[in-house]
Amino acid sequence: MKPSIQSKGADYWTKRISDQEMPALCSTVRSLEKLAKDDVSSMALLGRSVMHDNALTSRILRVANSAIYNKGINQVSTVSRAAVVLGFDTIRNICITAKLLTSLLENKHLSEGVYQRLLKLMAQSFQAAMLARMMMNGRGDALREEVFIASLLYRIGESAFWSMGGEFTDSLDRKLVSVTDKTEQNFIIRSELGASFLQLTQGIARSWGLGEVLQKSLLQPDERMPEIRCVFIADKLSEALIQSDVNPKELQKYLTQAAELIDVSVEEMTKRVMHCSENTQKLAIAYGAKAIVSYLPDTTCLLESDNSPEQGVLVRQTDQGYQLSKLRQLTQYAVVKTDFNQIMQATLEGILTGVGVDRCGVLLLSPSRKLLQPRVMMGEDAEMLKQAFVIELNDPQSVFSQCIEQKRSIWVNAPSSQDCKVQLDDPLVEKLSSFGFLIAPLTVGTKVLGLFYADRHVSSRHFEQQDNDSFTHFCQLANVCFTVSMS
Repeated sequence: MKPSIQSKGADYWTKRISDQEMPALCSTVRSLEKLAKDDVSSMALLGRSVMHDNALTSRILRVANSAIYNKGINQVSTVSRAAVVLGFDTIRNICITAKLLTSLLENKHLSEGVYQRLLKLMAQSFQAAMLARMMMNGRGDALREEVFIASLLYRIGESAFWSMGGEFTDSLDRKLVSVTDKTEQNFIIRSELGASFLQLTQGIARSWGLGEVLQKSLLQPDERMPEIRCVFIADKLSEALIQSDVNPKELQKYLTQAAELIDVSVEEMTKRVMHCSENTQKLAIAYGAKAIVSYLPDTTCLLESDNSPEQGVLVRQTDQGYQLSKLRQLTQYAVVKTDFNQIMQATLEGILTGVGVDRCGVLLLSPSRKLLQPRVMMGEDAEMLKQAFVIELNDPQSVFSQCIEQKRSIWVNAPSSQDCKVQLDDPLVEKLSSFGFLIAPLTVGTKVLGLFYADRHVSSRHFEQQDNDSFTHFCQLANVCFTVSMS
């Protein structure tokens, strides 16, 4: 492997995966996507396009005749007949799934570590696809099947990379084994590949002409359209379930979001997820993918999870008197040179209790100015946020980059609004409050050192204009104090 491969980027890896590593899967997917646009002859063409592959045909028919798809109808013996009975969209997706599992799981040249990683990832993707399909029941067969395949392929870039094998994948696997923090893992992956796994998936989705639901899910994961939201939640719920050490709080969070999406109780959603898990194992066997069965989630953890709503959420109301006292304190700091940390503490206390937010903090720029990293966080989940809230500044159009470059405060009503529609990695989307947030630059003189952040995520409240004005006032006065402190 050439040393310069790290600088190749997403386009290089997309082309290599498509042309060298998985050309058969690429060709099949492209052919099937073209057939989907030909209503007249698609059924017959579908049968002819796979008839030369006996193993693939056998798997398609086995799945089509399984209890999950064949609801008491007569057994089908040809792919074209299965397409007539079950519908073209269903058979097309069965075909893609069978080809994908074959392409990824039958690699014999992978090291043990990489193969185990690939099996777990494919189990997670397969479970996510089944969860998404379950959540879209009653919304039409075509949409349900498109959501299934979008969820299955949501991490195709990562899966395809690991399936390549070789010295480079083995080296990256060893580097990631001892790292548990997702942000640090993403940083290592970007450094080695010159791109994130998300960017690889986006490149493959474009190159292979994959469906609109998948492409939208990758570019706008916070989109509120039911099918896009479904793909995102199914992926996160599957990820939460498949962990060896399940986090009850994370699991409950995504169970609740899934229940809200399909308008059922959390208890009912829990039952459906457990039933879906049983079907997932049966279908994996029908596909001939027994290798992933032991990696599928054990949903007994759902019986142990606490389904009761969170108690004692502290809702801080705006306190004008407290605001005034903290502004007076900062005004004094602007006159008398004061320690940097004291200024930061007083400012955040004023924002937290005075403005009345759930959580707030200061994020400082890294020496390379490519990352924003938490320095101090206050409020609910402060410690968790401090560990995880790292923002990569790789998109000049993002609100965070604009805040720093333009040296202005920004009020985002919601991450799904036009103000914030940028390419955000999944981990970052989850950290941003869906109820909006406030950011403002932290400056010393003319130089930006980082930014202030505040939201009302835990109490599910939106900001008003007065809140934004008060937040901005605190940040501006703090910057005057910082300048005096550093002079």
